[in-house]
Amino acid sequence: MERVYQGLDGAWEREQFESQVTRFPEGQICIEDNGKVVAAAISLIVKYSRWGQSHRYWDIVGNGYLTTHDPKGDVLYGVDVFVHPDYRDLRLGRRLYDARKELCENLNLRGIVVGGRIPGYRHHADEMTPQQYVAKVRARELVDPILTFQLANDFQVRRIVRNYLPDDRDSAGHAVLLEWVNIYYDEGAQKMIGGRPSDVRVGAVQWQMRRTDSLEDLYNQIEYFVDAVSGYQADVVLFPEFFNGPMMAPWNDQGPAEAVRQLAGYTEAIRDKMQQFAVSYNINIIAGSMPEYDGERLRNVCYLLRRDGTWDRQYKVHVTPDEVSYWGLKGGDKVKVFDTDCGRIGILICYDVEFPELPRLLADGGMNILFVPYWVDTKNAYLRVRRCAQARAIENECYVVITGSVGNLPRVENMDMQYSQAAVFTPSDFAFPHDAIAHEATPNTETMLIADLDLDNLREIRSHGSVRNLADRRHDLYELRWKDGEK
Repeated sequence: MERVYQGLDGAWEREQFESQVTRFPEGQICIEDNGKVVAAAISLIVKYSRWGQSHRYWDIVGNGYLTTHDPKGDVLYGVDVFVHPDYRDLRLGRRLYDARKELCENLNLRGIVVGGRIPGYRHHADEMTPQQYVAKVRARELVDPILTFQLANDFQVRRIVRNYLPDDRDSAGHAVLLEWVNIYYDEGAQKMIGGRPSDVRVGAVQWQMRRTDSLEDLYNQIEYFVDAVSGYQADVVLFPEFFNGPMMAPWNDQGPAEAVRQLAGYTEAIRDKMQQFAVSYNINIIAGSMPEYDGERLRNVCYLLRRDGTWDRQYKVHVTPDEVSYWGLKGGDKVKVFDTDCGRIGILICYDVEFPELPRLLADGGMNILFVPYWVDTKNAYLRVRRCAQARAIENECYVVITGSVGNLPRVENMDMQYSQAAVFTPSDFAFPHDAIAHEATPNTETMLIADLDLDNLREIRSHGSVRNLADRRHDLYELRWKDGEK
């Protein structure tokens, strides 16, 4: 904090931090990097009618001790947000604002109010009033390091407050009172902390195969789609199987088996870069699939890169005859249900979705959404994946998201042509679309799709659906388990 607020009063005192955490622990949010706090947001709850529109900062925050915190209040008040200067390219401020919004919704508060400084005003104080300055920032004619950020996070200007922070010379003592409205506020509902969201927004990238001369080119294309999908406030984005295939081109003359092993040399670097994007853009990334080679076994792996900085992986279990003959791929030996901040998910790579046993094992493990990255070259191959994915959604009463790549790829043997129509499938019952398709993309066109998935509908169909495929199984007659006995 000393580096963040060098021109103001510096860091909070230890006693203030202790009081903040004691009085309202849920409202004090921080981001760590290996045990080191690199960003934080401080908040309290107030009965806003008590304070009105002309309050002063140190009054409403109880001189930093949050003695004004009112658990029965109706508004979440933003006390402070700060990010370590060395971490300001990771969009951590946006992550903190999103966490505040989630807290506000879970606590069923009317909204969030903040008093935003306008430090950029110091460059224009001689030529315009604070009102004129704010108007130009809102019109995007000027950029203010704080106000522009707050406006980009859906906060609306309510008024300008004089003498909000008298010692703030950069803002000439002024602040902009901003509000974010909780559209889910229910005056009669109970407050809740720590609940899972019932709605999950997913994105799928239908990826255009194109010449890629360097990792930087690949990263730029990945970041473009991550940025675009996260801009719609999506929770998860899915990339296709072997989306990095163009990087095999330099080794094409050495044969496909050698080319794919050379491609595997990039996998760790690509995973690490995509993990940075997951944190920076506040979105969980399912990184399609990439080859992994340990010197003995060549496997096809999909990484789950969570926005909290953790990651996991799922290997492709079933490999196609083509993958064996051209590349020498070997299959993995287990499937796993992954915990995320938007529920329990499963990942199956392409061919694996054509085997109903694997999704059923995942459904028994509590999976709600199945993600299937694929790569196919013809429409009949695509239809195998699509039809099986639709069946998996119905028989396991879950959502299934699929996507692949499009276009042609010269000088990469065994990946010459691509066919794709990304889609999101649902169970088939009254709570879902009549054709059990939540969304589908235009075939063979580079694009992305966004879909909102209601997890409450899954709970409803599993207990009160027209048919109940999971509940009505005859366990007295048959069961599904791994050969080693692990279900």
